[in-house]
Amino acid sequence: MGVFWMVIFVGFVGFIFGLTLNHFLPLLFIKNNKLGDLPRGSFGYLPLLGETLAFLNPHPSTTIGSFLQEHCSRYGKVFKSHLFFSPTIVSCDQELNYFILQNEDKLFECSYPKPIHGVLGKISMLVVVGDTHKRLRNAALSLVSTTKSKHDFLTYIEKTTLQILDSWKDKKQVIFCQEARKFTFNVIVKQVLGLTPEEPQTVEILEDFLTFMRGLISFPLYIPGTPYANAVKARIRISSSVKQIIKERRRNNIISNNNYNICENKNINSHKKESDFLEILLGVDTLSEDEKVSFVLDALLGGYETTSILMALVVHFVAKSRAAFEQLKVEHASIRSKKNKDESLNWEDYKMMTFTQNIINEALRYGNIVKFLHRKALKDIKFKDYLIPAGWKVLPILSTVHLDPSIHSSPLEFYPWRWETQRQDQTSKKFTPFGGGSRCCPGSELARVEVAFFLHHLVQNFRWSVEGDDQPIAYPYVEFQRGLVLNVEHFAL
Repeated sequence: MGVFWMVIFVGFVGFIFGLTLNHFLPLLFIKNNKLGDLPRGSFGYLPLLGETLAFLNPHPSTTIGSFLQEHCSRYGKVFKSHLFFSPTIVSCDQELNYFILQNEDKLFECSYPKPIHGVLGKISMLVVVGDTHKRLRNAALSLVSTTKSKHDFLTYIEKTTLQILDSWKDKKQVIFCQEARKFTFNVIVKQVLGLTPEEPQTVEILEDFLTFMRGLISFPLYIPGTPYANAVKARIRISSSVKQIIKERRRNNIISNNNYNICENKNINSHKKESDFLEILLGVDTLSEDEKVSFVLDALLGGYETTSILMALVVHFVAKSRAAFEQLKVEHASIRSKKNKDESLNWEDYKMMTFTQNIINEALRYGNIVKFLHRKALKDIKFKDYLIPAGWKVLPILSTVHLDPSIHSSPLEFYPWRWETQRQDQTSKKFTPFGGGSRCCPGSELARVEVAFFLHHLVQNFRWSVEGDDQPIAYPYVEFQRGLVLNVEHFAL
């Protein structure tokens, strides 16, 4: 019996020693120190985890958090650490961040933790690199440019806005994050799949999508019943639903084409085809069937979560700024005054919403929906006097640039008027809310349109205030702790 426990003890010591050696080993094998020295920093004392737990410690998204504050004060804006099971270079430096984003697939590549791949799928546009990413991104850009100014798309956004706001008229309070997610899901599922909220397929997809979202932000433990395992299964079910929708759409298109030919021969008007993302996507020959399904899931994810959080940030910050609210009212009243009573908004109206864009820009800068990006160095790289070793994880921190007082005047204030004088050629370095370079979010303009149209009707029909001291928290994903409860007051124009 004593020998048994001795073997267990020796094995345990060996395991701990192995973990510790693996943790600090990268520091011993830096091959190309002629390029420079590693940035200062600390690996922490936890094998594998390093400083990950401290890095992920929740904090208001309008701040950089205590971890980055302390490390930047001690080591500077570029430092080494051990995060997400890997030796890491952390960049809070504007110039290095820009350098990383502009050298995608040359010196750096996207490198999300493996568990993320398990939920998103191996061919998600968020995780793939190289030619596969280029093909998916080109398809996304083509779809967005084709869709963003289309009458049907804009009309449906406005219709959904009015339905949501109409349900508020007799309420004193609403949980805005719930309302925003309802709005964005209804818009994106219609635009991508051609489904309305009342259809049974929409309800099924929404249930699975909520399970998918909970797992995406959970601890990556694949044991039956855990949120992560449930999310992986939910993604499989959503993929199956999308494949079935694609199959039905193709069958309907064949029937429609046959009917069109018959009607054309008889000079009869035929029913027009769907004009959603899926219809256009089916005609893209450069993507495989699985890539098209994955593309649909990416579109649902981006159009649902990111846009709803942006809406919540805008509503939250405007509630705190009476001057911003009043100027928004003036802008949108001016736009509405040039239209007939029930006339829909159009692309020209959207382009006139200049102060609205300032509000959105400032909410993105101050609220920081995306705190940082995951990248990996493809080779030994010299930046200034620093060495970035090949194979190391590299984290460009976007929020530190947005909140840097040497870059933005009074950065810890919500001040949308700063964007009236902001030169566009400077924003690529100072302002990167959707990433940058070849991986900049292709759907960002769609999110702006949805928020702008929603604000158009909100400021003309409601006053609101935030209940309590709810604020956006970076987990690192941004969320309001209590769902952003609003006290609302409807008024007639």
